[in-house]
Amino acid sequence: MIANVTAPPIPALVQQQRQFFNTGCTKPLDFRIAQLQKLKEAIVNYEDDIVKAVQADLGRPAFEGYFEMAAISEVSLALKKLKSWMKPQKVSTSIEQFPSSAWIQPEPLGVALIIGPWNYPFQLLISPLVGAIAAGNCAILKPSEQAPQTSAVVAKMIRSVFEPHYVAIVEGGVEVAQQLLEEKYDHIFFTGGTAIGRIVMAAAAKHLTPVTLELGGKSPCIVDTDIHLEHSARRIVWGKFLNAGQTCIAPDYLLVNRQIKKPLMSAIKQYLQEFYGPDPSLSPDYGRIVNTKHFERLTALLDSGEVVVGGQTNPDHRYIAPTILDEVSWDSPVMQEEIFGPILPVLEYDRLEDAIAAINNRPKPLALYLFSRSREIQEQVLASTSSGGVAINDTVMQVGIPKLPFGGVGESGMGRYHGKASFDTFSHFKSVLKKGLWFDFKWRYAPYTPDQLKQIKRIVGG
Repeated sequence: MIANVTAPPIPALVQQQRQFFNTGCTKPLDFRIAQLQKLKEAIVNYEDDIVKAVQADLGRPAFEGYFEMAAISEVSLALKKLKSWMKPQKVSTSIEQFPSSAWIQPEPLGVALIIGPWNYPFQLLISPLVGAIAAGNCAILKPSEQAPQTSAVVAKMIRSVFEPHYVAIVEGGVEVAQQLLEEKYDHIFFTGGTAIGRIVMAAAAKHLTPVTLELGGKSPCIVDTDIHLEHSARRIVWGKFLNAGQTCIAPDYLLVNRQIKKPLMSAIKQYLQEFYGPDPSLSPDYGRIVNTKHFERLTALLDSGEVVVGGQTNPDHRYIAPTILDEVSWDSPVMQEEIFGPILPVLEYDRLEDAIAAINNRPKPLALYLFSRSREIQEQVLASTSSGGVAINDTVMQVGIPKLPFGGVGESGMGRYHGKASFDTFSHFKSVLKKGLWFDFKWRYAPYTPDQLKQIKRIVGG
């Protein structure tokens, strides 16, 4: 179907989608495959427009703009695996159930609302859509108004491919989001900050709507003494200052063994200059802060410690230099909230147990990073901490593996997606028991005998 139709008012739109879903049209494998193929083709056709829009919204270099195209690999994986994902999963039954068979059957939830963020405004809106379509749902998309150029391109793309009664997109600000959240959905998928995540969850609770919340938090980066210094420093700099630090899984702060702090800081300074030159404001490879509100919030955090690298700002261009802060305490303002910008505080530890305890005294982060060649230390950190995900000896790259589920825990979110996890998120797994009528055990029927009592004790006792 080729569409370019303006969606009706929100309550009517939700009702239209529910009516279309109830026809059963979205459920067959062939339909889902066809829609995924159309989505993939549209992404490829709009690729240049998407990258340019992201550059306009975030000042991101073209290379980083193409990270938005990770949605293509999500579609490709779904197209390859969907038939197997949709197959019922047989489970065994006990002799007491004879004659019987049982299975778990995935089915779509219905109408999904997907609310996207501004930092990766295309990928983080479209990737969940892949899961919603693959699972057989209808979907309403709400792109971030803080990335207006990307929002416009996504809206144009979606409306050129899908009828609004199947997949619709609704642009607008806070008022529109509030209107959307007043309606009843079968699932809400939200990516954004923790404060808004609470609002989304509260709105969903009114209708007992399940939610997936992809939030954030202060993702720590532990640096042990047993590392490859150059590789570690380079990977930390890249992961932190990618998209000017506006990445939900960017290392939020360094927790460095005191013995290696000095050489690590020196290496970080070296790679900052190698990546962005002596004046990063002139680098074509360094982004900008999304808007004035976030710029002002971030500049206020620069006083939280001693600036050892960077610190320069330009409000006219929403520019904040890649900045390293030393002499930071756990009580400093920069350590009280997710930074979500190009400021990297550095804290020290002497004993790994103390570093782990400090992390565990705070809300569970979306990501945790550890640089160490020691297998013992790797296992200790994995066993002693809780986070949405972990990368050992790298940063951010874990998100690029579609077969690794992605999601938070505690205040960093709930639910997961990517690959089959996206299909699972937008599916209900229905348990089915099928009994034959040609034979009937009498062990469960009254009047109960002593032998039946023995039998039920054996059954429930395992």
